[in-house]
Amino acid sequence: MSTTTTRPSRPATASDFIPDGDANGSSKKPINLLRGWPAPSLLPAAQLRAAANQVLADPVVAVPMLQYAIDPGFQPLRDELARWLGEVYPVYGNSAFTADEIAITGGASQGLACLLQSFTDPVYTRAVWVVAPCYFMACPIFEDAGFRGKLRAVPEDEGGIDLGALERGLKEEGGKEMETPPPPALKHPYPSRKLYRHVIYLVATCANPSGKTLSLPRREALVHLARKYDALIISDDVYDFLQWSVTPVTSSSSSSSTPTPLPLPSGTPLPLLSQIDNLLPPSPHNPPGKNFGHAVSNASFSKLVGPGTRTGWIHATADFAWGFSQTGSNRSGGAASQFAAAVIWRVLRDGALEGWVKGVVRPALRRRHVLMLREVRSVLEPLGVGVWRGREAGGVAEEEVYGGYFVWLTLPEGVDASVAAERARREEALVVAPGKLFEVVGDEDSARFPRNVRLSFSWVDEDEIVEGVRRFGAVIKRMLEEGGGEWRINTGTADEDSVAEFK
Repeated sequence: MSTTTTRPSRPATASDFIPDGDANGSSKKPINLLRGWPAPSLLPAAQLRAAANQVLADPVVAVPMLQYAIDPGFQPLRDELARWLGEVYPVYGNSAFTADEIAITGGASQGLACLLQSFTDPVYTRAVWVVAPCYFMACPIFEDAGFRGKLRAVPEDEGGIDLGALERGLKEEGGKEMETPPPPALKHPYPSRKLYRHVIYLVATCANPSGKTLSLPRREALVHLARKYDALIISDDVYDFLQWSVTPVTSSSSSSSTPTPLPLPSGTPLPLLSQIDNLLPPSPHNPPGKNFGHAVSNASFSKLVGPGTRTGWIHATADFAWGFSQTGSNRSGGAASQFAAAVIWRVLRDGALEGWVKGVVRPALRRRHVLMLREVRSVLEPLGVGVWRGREAGGVAEEEVYGGYFVWLTLPEGVDASVAAERARREEALVVAPGKLFEVVGDEDSARFPRNVRLSFSWVDEDEIVEGVRRFGAVIKRMLEEGGGEWRINTGTADEDSVAEFK
């Protein structure tokens, strides 16, 4: 007697959109504009090799580096991070970074999982509020922490997270709790930690996938809202160091040549949400004698040094950072990434990391962004495709700030992004990320993205960026033409004001 096992249905994942062998039926070279990895040329292998040799040759460093870590992480790296962050981020009030506000992690994903282990409870914590479109790999981490069915989508507006929608949702959940109080929490974290009633998850700077950055007033308002409802803001701050000035790009300038990289405009990166929160008086939701705060910066060296180093850090109040370090998985052997943390410490201390980011990574990403944007505006905008342009810097309309790895497109009315992505895969050997990939699992109806597509400019070679956009344009053009008289295709020069609604 044979049996057949049926797999349960599941949300779409990135692997669903990657070609299987020759399934695309095309002789064209595959191009992957979905993958959000740094290009091989952006990995500082030589600097890491030199740093590793130096720390291994010094017994004073090598012995503790190769032993179990202390719970908060490699102390020299924490000290160096406090110095570096104080130089990179603008002074906010009388804020100053200190090592006791920092704990070392195994990268942003491991840091997120550890935060949920320590500061949330699947019974006591009412909901996880996820800004949508969202980083799609965060949803499984929340579900693994017991929040399946408790993820709530919060839509973005032009400035990022819609605070009005968020507060309405928080009030609604509060009303439900008044009617039906939850059972007792499963966890007992006090005295080193506390449980929060809500979690708010976002990427505050250069959001993945939309590219949007919260303004300072909106950051301040978000922190006050979190403190009002006993919510913990978890911000994945992985693109803060990857921002640049961009000037208006017209379709007539489409070419492989690129301008000299411009310096970062003054005022960026903006203060961290954790900086803003740390300056406020202790919250009434704190246990006696503790100041856990309501915002944590979850950062990583993945985009600066390399994902394989599996090293990052959190920044919050000193009580919060210490509580994070007391998570069971940290206490059993100490903080993650002890060896890599020591190597990165040396690269950071010697100035090699700063020089690499300023001299190589940021200019390369800016150049790639310019190439992609030129092709989008030359090839896709005449077809009615909109593109998010970035935020203005200091109110200067002719200068914009952008950063990160991605461009977020809006396809013409009636053109389904998932269909376009599938046709790109099969007809053009091109992989792109359709909007449904970035919907919040379990609450898709609250924020759907049937006409959106994310393109990555971080991974493929520069000529493949140009070719990839052109192939996608060919797909969209065919889809529009197949619509018959319903579609009108503008084949003229792209007008800078024609997609102003997407600014």
